[in-house]
Amino acid sequence: MKSEILQSDIILENEKVLLIPFESKRNLELKEIIFDDEIWKYMGMYVRNNQDFENYIKNTLKQKADGICYPFLIIDKATDKVAGSTRYGYLNHSSQKCEIGWTWYGKAFQGTGLNQACKFELLNFGFEQIQFRRIQFSADLENTRSQKAIEKLGAVKEGIFRNNYVDSEGKSKADVYFSIILEEWSKTKKEYFSAFI
Repeated sequence: MKSEILQSDIILENEKVLLIPFESKRNLELKEIIFDDEIWKYMGMYVRNNQDFENYIKNTLKQKADGICYPFLIIDKATDKVAGSTRYGYLNHSSQKCEIGWTWYGKAFQGTGLNQACKFELLNFGFEQIQFRRIQFSADLENTRSQKAIEKLGAVKEGIFRNNYVDSEGKSKADVYFSIILEEWSKTKKEYFSAFI
């Protein structure tokens, strides 16, 4: 695994989407789309006011500085607007794996094909440049929409983790886990992402 890549500015793009490091001043544009409880319903927290927003920015940047994640801003190339955020998280260098997640889109950008375009870039770069051996995904057990979106990536459903985390309101939540492994990537890329090859 080429961990040193995660110390550089990673910019990924295709015809539909541009992913830039979260540190960009454009992260302030997230304010235009972030205050929507529907986005945060299954994220374990809510962003409802300016203080929540500042905490979200600060915590995301701290987690990157601590080496826990590598976050991106998602730019919709059709409008040149910030559409949301995603990241490589739970970075595990010794086991050469990560989780792609913490992904959210403003309402206007949901269901537009941006997610497939975004995840292709993250998976392709993750497997072929960083050389992860495993990339996993998780979704709240009640979040069937996210589970369907993950299945559309060709990820294999592995099971349910019960009481996997406690949300900001003190409730225990279960997650469904999926993964794609390095040995499957070439076949998965052809079957699920042919539009981007």
